[in-house]
Amino acid sequence: MFFLNLSLPEFLTILGSLSGVVVALYLLDRLRKHHTVPTLRFFAAIEKPPVLKHRRKLQQPWSLLLQLISLLLLLLAIAQLRFGSPVRYSRDHVLILDVSPWMAARLGPNRLMDQARIAARNYVNALPPADRVMVVRAGLLATPALLFESDRKKIQLAIDQTQPGAASLNLQGALDFARRAQRVQSERPGEIVFIGAARIPSDEAARLEPPANFRFIPITGPSEHVGLRKISVHRAMDDPDVWEVFLAVKNYGTAARSIPAVVNFGGSPVATRRFVLGPGVEESFSFRFRTRARGWLEARLAPSEALRQDAAFRQDSRAILELPPRGVAPVTIYSAEPDLLRPIFTAIPGIQANFLPIAKYDPNARTGIVVLDHFAAPSPPATQSVWIEPPINGSPIPVETIQSSVKLNQWLADHPLGAGLRTRDIELASAEIFRPAPGDITVARSNARPLIVARPGPPKIVVLGFHPVRSGLKYQLTTPLLFANIIRWMEPDAFRSWELTAGAAGTVDVELESETDPNTVRVQTEDGKSLPFTIEGKALRFFTADPGIVRVLAGDRELVYSLTLPQPGDTVWRPANVKLGLPGRAPAGPASRDIWQWLAILGAAGLLADWILFGRIDRRTRASRGAPQSEAGFPWWRKAS
Repeated sequence: MFFLNLSLPEFLTILGSLSGVVVALYLLDRLRKHHTVPTLRFFAAIEKPPVLKHRRKLQQPWSLLLQLISLLLLLLAIAQLRFGSPVRYSRDHVLILDVSPWMAARLGPNRLMDQARIAARNYVNALPPADRVMVVRAGLLATPALLFESDRKKIQLAIDQTQPGAASLNLQGALDFARRAQRVQSERPGEIVFIGAARIPSDEAARLEPPANFRFIPITGPSEHVGLRKISVHRAMDDPDVWEVFLAVKNYGTAARSIPAVVNFGGSPVATRRFVLGPGVEESFSFRFRTRARGWLEARLAPSEALRQDAAFRQDSRAILELPPRGVAPVTIYSAEPDLLRPIFTAIPGIQANFLPIAKYDPNARTGIVVLDHFAAPSPPATQSVWIEPPINGSPIPVETIQSSVKLNQWLADHPLGAGLRTRDIELASAEIFRPAPGDITVARSNARPLIVARPGPPKIVVLGFHPVRSGLKYQLTTPLLFANIIRWMEPDAFRSWELTAGAAGTVDVELESETDPNTVRVQTEDGKSLPFTIEGKALRFFTADPGIVRVLAGDRELVYSLTLPQPGDTVWRPANVKLGLPGRAPAGPASRDIWQWLAILGAAGLLADWILFGRIDRRTRASRGAPQSEAGFPWWRKAS
């Protein structure tokens, strides 16, 4: 015998409170007696108020007893008194379904996921009807598909809607989630059941400890498999037109395998390799190929004719990356002395320099960068421009004065335009001193006087108050670096370095080139949403459980991660000393009997009997005392005593 809705202390508290109120109504009598008199003129007012006395004796004890019994029966009905064992009545189970990519593998005509759903339905059907079940989908994250529920239709729907995902299985995280759910949301925990192939990393299998109430229902899958582990592509350091490709393949089976790999770009093969892999062995392969064009790079493992198990799981046999084109920034230089500037611009990779005489100046050019060498344009360029020692009357930044014997002694090192520039105390025969406007950027100074000024635009403008080749910077590395910084600031895509990687969703570690300010780093999904990340020194780390494209932007470096390549676990987990397989079928009948309906009927019948038996006595008493007929005949409200 037990209460379903209330605990015993709660039941006793409510019963005591209501009983005290009913007994108090029977003992309390504050009504004055009524006397019918012809007039009040002979009654004198008294100063003392009438004394009200509480009744010390019950006139109708049987009515009180009947009402208390009826109240007890109604309260037992509200508390849902049941006969039987509360332990057998209802338990809360957590059903964990493996939704890792390996569950999409086929063994015969059906997928492993189909077998897992059948096993899950059989397990639920074997439980007592009142038991509750939580359905959890276990991939990289444990996601509840249904909270504790006893409705079998809802449980079956959650099981039927479960499909394999693209992220690896994190079994330890799923078990921890199930423990917390039972501890927080369940009063009578049942079993934690895992149904799946249970392919996990070997290091996780060594330290995995199942709980005491764990049941394992294994889904047997194919044993032999070879898949792509990783593919990464980046520009070569010695030649920006060359891509370096790295490819890793792993044998997940127990037998040695020989499998060919083909890498195509734009539909044409660029590399082939046959991997001979022992059991559990991973090998890598790297090569280089040259292209400036945009295209698709595809790595594919050819299926083996000898072993048809290769066709059981093919999700990691193919990976595709989109390679961007080689960025080239067109630069048009209008100069009367092009030979002075030609060595500078030909030494900067990533640009296409075109030298033209001043007479061919075209102000309508709207693409690329225009360099104006020591001449006043009749109208400013419509695109981004660099002005070298412009005339006073034609400078886009007002010239305050022209000075001789000027020392350049300060660079704006914390801005991309001044990055890497360290040369100081450079003697300039003459230089223009500018008067920048608010918002302009002073790149170089001479005793706090602006010598190089940039205007963010649009369009972007950089004005140099001296000619670098005619000054002390002629033989300095600062000169080509200064122009490279200017072009990179105006056209960042021309100098953007690309790295592309195909891998699995989860935690991704990125090695940065130098310690980077986190405020300048962005991690975005393909739809533009930002992902949280952490930076410690040169290591950047972010996490995503959803497959897709993630871009890491760090300065002029862009890293693209195609997290769509699934990775099956290294080993199949087979725990010892746990319950295996489906449980025995529970009895069809309920473990406890519900009687609240009868208690409610008896309680209502007791109140009705009290009204019939003792309500009529009250009417006869009121009629004998001379109460009005209307009040005696229709006692809608009466005193308890």
